[in-house]
Order: sequence, then C-alpha cells, then structure tokens
Amino acid sequence: MRQVLMYKGEDGFWIVECPSLPGCISQGKTKDEALKNIKEAIALYIEALEEDNKPVPQEKYEVMSLVV
Repeated sequence: MRQVLMYKGEDGFWIVECPSLPGCISQGKTKDEALKNIKEAIALYIEALEEDNKPVPQEKYEVMSLVV
C-alpha cells in the first residue's frame, strides 16, 4: 500500500505522486484515470528497483489535514 497525493494541475489534468517513491508521478484527465496511471507507475518503479537489486523504500508518510 502506498500513500499518494492528488491535485489538479494548471492544465486541468489530475496530477498524482507517490512521496515515498521519489520521482514517481503520473497524471490523467479524470481522477480515475490518474489513479489507474499512478498504480501502473508505482508497480513499474518497484519492478525497476528490484531488477537493479536496489532496496524498495518503505511507506513512511502520514496523511493529515491542516486548517489555517
């Protein structure tokens, strides 16, 4: 399981990134498309690390909302 951050970009596309996997980012026209794309990106990211015999970072982020 991975935490992801989703927000709408200036171009109207939904951007999704996985903070525990640096550089793992994707997007989509809809939220559903963006989530589908980030799931694939996460799987490929982890697969590439494993193929290179590199450690897969553990999930270490916590989700919180802050009212300012």
